[in-house]
Amino acid sequence: MQTYHKNINADFICKHCGCFVSSLTLVSGVVNRNHCPYCLHSRHVDLYDPGDRLGACKALMAPVGLTLKRSRDKYAPDNHGELMLVHRCITCGELSINRIAADDDPEILLAILKNSTKDRSAILNECRIKGIRLLEEKSHRYLVQSQLFGRSADLWVEAAML
Repeated sequence: MQTYHKNINADFICKHCGCFVSSLTLVSGVVNRNHCPYCLHSRHVDLYDPGDRLGACKALMAPVGLTLKRSRDKYAPDNHGELMLVHRCITCGELSINRIAADDDPEILLAILKNSTKDRSAILNECRIKGIRLLEEKSHRYLVQSQLFGRSADLWVEAAML
């Protein structure tokens, strides 16, 4: 018996900026492509698990901040874990955490970090309720730069000191 599998992780055109987005794992480094690497907007398509595409909302999800994925190691330091995007649905307000992809624009990620906690008390409160700790520019900029650029983040610090 032959089974047919619909490709739920297909290329798409971003509903926010209109750019073509490839779903190839070799390009993005992720299995389930869920956001545009150019503007970092997503769509509210998953319901239970990443990649399930069972959500009925289908509205745009705006990037509202960055967080760290909790480590399975309970002894890991607070600033340890994978850098993640926090999205908020512009229609229903649902929050989700998504992996950063290899082809995401690092300058936009840094801009999201810079703007994520400015005058956004409602979003900060929603994140706290959901157990999401938003990273803040002042205390987490070096950490984010290190995760995005590796050891070259040291050059950013040195340049800032000049």
